[in-house]
Amino acid sequence: MLPLLDEQRWQTALDLARGWVATRKVPAITVITGTRDRMHGPVSFGSLRVDEHCPLPVRPIYLVASITKPLVGLGALRLIEQGRLTLSDRVVDFLPTFGRHGKVGIEIRHLLTHSSGLPDMLPNNRELRAAHAPRSKFVEETCQQKPGFSPGRGVQYQSTGFAVLGAVIEKIDGRPLPQFLSEEFFRPAGMTETALGAPDEWFEPGGNIERVPDIRLPTDQVDTDWNWNSRYWRQLGAPWGGLLTTAEDMAALSQLLLREGRTSNGHSMWSPNTIAAATRNQFAQMREIPEEERRCRPWGLGWRLHWPAHSANFGDLLGPQTYGHWGATGTVIWIDPQAGTFCVILSTEPQEPTGFFLSRLSNAVAAAWC
Repeated sequence: MLPLLDEQRWQTALDLARGWVATRKVPAITVITGTRDRMHGPVSFGSLRVDEHCPLPVRPIYLVASITKPLVGLGALRLIEQGRLTLSDRVVDFLPTFGRHGKVGIEIRHLLTHSSGLPDMLPNNRELRAAHAPRSKFVEETCQQKPGFSPGRGVQYQSTGFAVLGAVIEKIDGRPLPQFLSEEFFRPAGMTETALGAPDEWFEPGGNIERVPDIRLPTDQVDTDWNWNSRYWRQLGAPWGGLLTTAEDMAALSQLLLREGRTSNGHSMWSPNTIAAATRNQFAQMREIPEEERRCRPWGLGWRLHWPAHSANFGDLLGPQTYGHWGATGTVIWIDPQAGTFCVILSTEPQEPTGFFLSRLSNAVAAAWC
């Protein structure tokens, strides 16, 4: 039986978002939901600027932060499908300097499942951003880090691992990561307004950068020239958090995933086997992962799976097969293959660590499906 959207409950979800914007709790928000062949929305509320009223354009482009990670993961899976990479390949075989300080045993699998032992952020992250360091410098600094535990024996969320994964993809393919993702993934998937780092032409008069709403900055980013709203960060193309995209493009991706890797016109982007591997509990076969992580906080390949005891970001009403991700700028995507539904919420209100607004709106959207 096909899922149906209860219009009254959907309106309740929209009223919730509208109310947050009206009371200035959230500067801007866009929400879209649907099934593999239908979309409801997008519906947007709010302003392009945090402290002044400037209406959102019809298709606002959001900086989605860590939702970037599973999309870079899908890029790595493209190389795996082509026989150019395996999950068991060691990072050091592509980046020889990475092996310092006990990191020789870290595999691609560990980067994708946050089980490498690498830190989330570099100790000198702020200094690198203040210096407008390129992506390559973040990789060089990560190569100097000592892991917190042996690979595959613990779980620690790690943005640095995706910086390294991006460098591995570039080493294998030869194209810069943003170009690789655009040509191999975004364009064929119909994600025409998605970019890992804004290209220069976006900053020309009338360019797409005028459609990117400002994020309400956390205290430690105010009065800096490297914050989320800066040209530096918007153009860096960080594999761990630099994606710019629209709700429509993320909905197109969600539908592709619900179709097990096929676009709306039947083009096969990924094998169903690939999508299945990316979205199942990878810890189930990793025997040294702590049981609590394996059972209660599982990861796929770049995708966060259902964490039943955590309301944060996903909310409380999603099925056990749900997967997705969130972003520190105030964004979340989830796909529930059992129900056959998805939801994308993009906002400009950072919500770490609890996802206060995201979880509540997610619950309201999930409750609208019957």
